[in-house]
Amino acid sequence: MNTGTLNCALSFLILVLALATPCWAEQPPAKTISAYANKNLPMNVYWGDTHLHSYLSLDAGTAGPAAGGIEMTPEIGYRFARGEAIEMRLGGMVAQLHRPLDFLVVSDHAEYLGVASKIRQGEPALLATPGGKRWYQATQVKAVDGERSAIIIGAAAFLGINLLDPALAEPYVRSAWDYSVDMADKYNDPGNFTAMIGFEWSSAPQGNLHRNVLYRDGADKAGIRVPFSALDSLNPEDLWAYMAEYEESTGGQILSIPHNSNLSSGKFFARTDDRGSAIVDGIDSDYATLRARWEPLVEVTQTKGDSETHSFLSPDDEFADFERWDQDTMKGKHQDSYYQYEYARSALKRGLQLEQDIGTNPFKFGMIGSTDSHGLPVAEEDNFWGVAADNLPGSEARSSGPFFRKDGITFTRNVDLGASGYAAVWATENTREALFDAMKRKEVYATTGARMTVRFFGGWNYLESDAHSPHVALIGYEKGVPMGADLPASSKAGAAPHFLVFAGKDPDGANLDRIQIVKGWVDKAGDSHERVFNVALSDGRKPGRGGKVKPVGNTVDVKTATYYNTIGEAQLGTVWTDPEFDPGQRAFYYARVIEIPTPRWTTYEVARFGVTIPEDVPLTLQERAYTSPIWYTP
Repeated sequence: MNTGTLNCALSFLILVLALATPCWAEQPPAKTISAYANKNLPMNVYWGDTHLHSYLSLDAGTAGPAAGGIEMTPEIGYRFARGEAIEMRLGGMVAQLHRPLDFLVVSDHAEYLGVASKIRQGEPALLATPGGKRWYQATQVKAVDGERSAIIIGAAAFLGINLLDPALAEPYVRSAWDYSVDMADKYNDPGNFTAMIGFEWSSAPQGNLHRNVLYRDGADKAGIRVPFSALDSLNPEDLWAYMAEYEESTGGQILSIPHNSNLSSGKFFARTDDRGSAIVDGIDSDYATLRARWEPLVEVTQTKGDSETHSFLSPDDEFADFERWDQDTMKGKHQDSYYQYEYARSALKRGLQLEQDIGTNPFKFGMIGSTDSHGLPVAEEDNFWGVAADNLPGSEARSSGPFFRKDGITFTRNVDLGASGYAAVWATENTREALFDAMKRKEVYATTGARMTVRFFGGWNYLESDAHSPHVALIGYEKGVPMGADLPASSKAGAAPHFLVFAGKDPDGANLDRIQIVKGWVDKAGDSHERVFNVALSDGRKPGRGGKVKPVGNTVDVKTATYYNTIGEAQLGTVWTDPEFDPGQRAFYYARVIEIPTPRWTTYEVARFGVTIPEDVPLTLQERAYTSPIWYTP
């Protein structure tokens, strides 16, 4: 080969090698006009309910179809959540959501799962026992003044009283669980509607300690073992051990969501032992680590009251008295000493104190809402179907009957129920995996039923103009962290954190009154504090002396149960900088978004059916959202 030929061949080889440069080699970043390309950010908010009961639950199954005329099966729950109309037969009414939900968890009580309906149907093997016979007789008692003695029987089981030998119930539990997980797989439609598998562990040792347990997985894994129940143990730590064993043996994932802390007799955010007695000051790092690991979320609003905070705990918070239940459902008497261990805001503050003392925060949770319905999964004031199938609109039981009565004493009434709440989840897609992952990282928020869109980010470099950008979310992620996360360290000495918050009204709902940021912190002495800041106000209002703000107004006509969006704003947003920031103090921040006043569900009841509602029942309310917090650690 001559020199010219060789040079030509070498040039060709160099060209081939250049063209063959692998795609993973370092190259200048390609320019694109698509702002969100390859970001894989959670740009969609998905609406759902993680807390629906069917006739497989002990209480709903014992009560039976009643006035609704239908058996509330998991299948009916999924169909209703997807937007189908459900005929309530005996009532002559048709129920349908204004808009479908994106996801649903049928979380039936694990205790005697599926047994109650078999008892009611007269299953011979179950009725052959004294407990089964007593249970069956209770199911045959007609409702008197809205009270079902069957519900009292159900409550006894939640208190750990075995009506039946669990071994006798075991095959029925197994069959019911198989049916439940199969229904979830049947209705799970990735990308369109997510049916997540779950159950409720209903421990109630002199107070509610209930948890909803959710799976990331399908029936192939979740169906292997039957749910863990309070009949197995009343101790939350034993539930967490069951969850750990599930993950280790199946490779699946699972989490737990406490609910109704407001009805826990001062136990939910205090450590309890296996007898359910409080060990208020006995939380150690091992317990704290376990609780933080398995319980990343808390359900802070639902039909049986709101658990964000209470006016007893937050006397300077004008919005702290929302849909409160000060009763103890099982005992009827509430004590002031309970409050600090029953509400989420106090728990978040106590978590900071514990982290300062023992190095771990057991109460570092995000916040969601759900219904706890034993009928239809709906949290709409003007479309509220009650908590049970026999709570039909217009009925006397619904307007004046007791929700819980024992020994002739009414502890709570049906009119005290709230039309609440929903879970809002920021995820990349509507699938079990994406929703579960968002819940684990706490990028979620709670609403009392309204579907307002809320974004909340924390960082050190946001500008006021960022709140008015059409790409608020993109800026939020690029410059900081979303709700549920920890603030990174600041590179600027003496800097105070910035919070970017945006809220858009429910497209089919009310305008917004304001956005608030709730701050909790611990000082050097270890004492906890809180403050509510009004950071974005509608209608050009400004805070006055002491930060007080003039009310937004009220357009509600209670006689017709109507309101008008002539006050408030469709959107609110701002960048807020903490004016009292101390870099040496642990703190959390979460956003609370408040709507203008609208009619309560009971006001719609009066306007539509002419029923009489007790005078102490509110005529209006202001729906709201609570985001998961963002935490700062020195």
